[in-house]
Amino acid sequence: MTSLHEEINATIASFKKKASQEKQRLYAQAIKELEESGVAQGLKIGDKAPNFSLPNPSGKIVNLSDELTKGPVILNFYRGGWCPYCNLELRAYQRALPEIHELGAQIIAISPQTPDASLTTQEKDALEFPVLSDKDGEVANHYQLIFKLQDYLIDLYRQAGFDLEKSNGNQKWELPKPATFVLDQKGTIIFAHVSSDYKERTDPTKVLTIIRNMNK
Repeated sequence: MTSLHEEINATIASFKKKASQEKQRLYAQAIKELEESGVAQGLKIGDKAPNFSLPNPSGKIVNLSDELTKGPVILNFYRGGWCPYCNLELRAYQRALPEIHELGAQIIAISPQTPDASLTTQEKDALEFPVLSDKDGEVANHYQLIFKLQDYLIDLYRQAGFDLEKSNGNQKWELPKPATFVLDQKGTIIFAHVSSDYKERTDPTKVLTIIRNMNK
């Protein structure tokens, strides 16, 4: 089976074949500027995960504290269903879902998309775990992940057909950095991966190893 890392590398290679040098330069510049800005560094290992209550696509409210009573929780903050790297990551976690549940853990995916947009993502990627809508990125902000896109990046996204105003239901042009957290049942963060580079994601195999070690 192809790994998430291999799928991401193939998507990067495809982008480089199709995109102009200038477009590639601007995307790389945006990543570098975001990293150097020092904003949205994310919560760290040992921090207490802020509780939240967010709706799934059908309007049902999912509460983090309720999920933690069932076992450890994997929190995945993704940018949106329009992002090819997010879709690859979500599908990889769907493939790993039987093992996640076998270890007594849960996974929750969160994005700033509206419930309708989240439903599209859930259906497109055939996801069987909660996909929640974080209006205006309020929860992601509590996890210290939110940043505002540069003006030239907004232009690039518009040219690419990434309509964040529609998918997020606002005109803020803000996103969370992609992030993966693993929480123990006390809500303490025992693993955290946050990157300014949207192409860097945590492979489910790494998360599964962490959860297995928790159970020893």
